[in-house]
Amino acid sequence: MKQYIKSIVEINDNRLSRYFSFFIQALILVSIITFSVETIPDLKPQTRTILQSIELFCVIVFTIEYLLRIYVANSKLKFIFSFFGIIDVLAILPFYLSFGVDLRSLRALRFLRLFRILKLVRYNKAMNEFLNAIKSAKEQILLFIFITLILIYFAAVGIYYFENQAQPEHFSSIFDSLWWAIITLTTVGYGDVYPITVGGKVFTFFILMIGLGIVAIPTGIISSALTKSVDKKESE
Repeated sequence: MKQYIKSIVEINDNRLSRYFSFFIQALILVSIITFSVETIPDLKPQTRTILQSIELFCVIVFTIEYLLRIYVANSKLKFIFSFFGIIDVLAILPFYLSFGVDLRSLRALRFLRLFRILKLVRYNKAMNEFLNAIKSAKEQILLFIFITLILIYFAAVGIYYFENQAQPEHFSSIFDSLWWAIITLTTVGYGDVYPITVGGKVFTFFILMIGLGIVAIPTGIISSALTKSVDKKESE
């Protein structure tokens, strides 16, 4: 029985496994749609009742799926603390936390339902290839993140010394300057905070040039890792 359930729950080429996969994917999409509809103001009570019923059904199915995956897992603890195991828990957690508690106080936790989107990754081969690429390039990505954090701090310190006296209301401290550093290095440039001194403008120019490179680097790293992953799979 355990092997039979495992052949259905885990991704396989048999018909029942494909039906189960499509059913779970459809439920994930339905739950995300209902989550979005719930945010519409002035919904009729009947509509809210229907949405709550759909949510209850989805949670029951996701809970059964989660328990079945634990049951068929070779190493139960390994699955529970795995990426997909944690995602499965986060997908159903808000519902169970709401029992016996004022839901308004837990409204912030409702965003956890969005983790159901990540459940789709399990059923998407292309997304699995993408995850494998990220795993293979994790050292380079972590190094890039570390360097980026250093550059953000450097940019915040630099603009603070250039603009503090001219704009004390916007650059009163390095911590306030971090916002400018982030939106500048990411080339977003909201325009709510910008330099007015000559030194600040020149410094911003160099930071923007660095920012253009920062945007391109992770794309190159992941693209290279993804190409290697696909080539390795084709050669097998």
